[in-house]
Amino acid sequence: MAEERKTLQINAELFIEVVRKNIKNMHLAVYPPTGRVRISAPLRINDEAVRLFAISKIGWIRKHQRSFVEQERRPPEQYKERESHYFQGRRYLLRIIEHDAPPKVILKSKTYIELYVKPNSTKAERQAIINWWYRIELTKLIPPIVERWEKQVGVTVLDWRIKQMKTRWGTCNIPKKRIWLNLELVKKPLHCLEYVILHEMIHLLERLHNDRFYKFMEHYLPQWKFHRDELNNLPISHEEWLQ
Repeated sequence: MAEERKTLQINAELFIEVVRKNIKNMHLAVYPPTGRVRISAPLRINDEAVRLFAISKIGWIRKHQRSFVEQERRPPEQYKERESHYFQGRRYLLRIIEHDAPPKVILKSKTYIELYVKPNSTKAERQAIINWWYRIELTKLIPPIVERWEKQVGVTVLDWRIKQMKTRWGTCNIPKKRIWLNLELVKKPLHCLEYVILHEMIHLLERLHNDRFYKFMEHYLPQWKFHRDELNNLPISHEEWLQ
């Protein structure tokens, strides 16, 4: 049966695109840059059930619509006091602490990233210290994930490395069995890092992005598409599991 599409008005301001198709669960997505909302629903779910589901998620919808507005307005990092920075998917405020000692970074509770720097440090120096800390933290996160998936997938990663990449989250040198990972992944939720690592490791089984490759992804990480979409912020999604 073909997909059924319609627009459902939830309140005076919220209109939702509803797509009915042969699926088991209700899936809600908010798309940038305008915050467009879409719900994919099983064929058996009627409009009233979709409406109630949307109403129950209005807070979640508004939160992520606001996040897109903030992303549009957010200027490049200046590495100054109380600026927003991210680590493992969580937002922190930067706290600058000047001291005459070697620089360091400390994660303070769930609120602050404390950056210890010498007085009159420049933006470039602060950025270099933060990136140094990011690299150390990402280096800690990668090995257990690689080791776990090596056992499950049955492949061996001989080497992995980190670098700043502008257009890719990761790459795989298949002959050398080496994986490269983008430093920016340290700012994303841990499951997004895991998705990228698994993606590159699957290339050791299948070089191309073909049906065989995606069958492996579905087998080992059925929710990989949601992690991919979250990683790229397109869309921010929520799934409701139906009984």
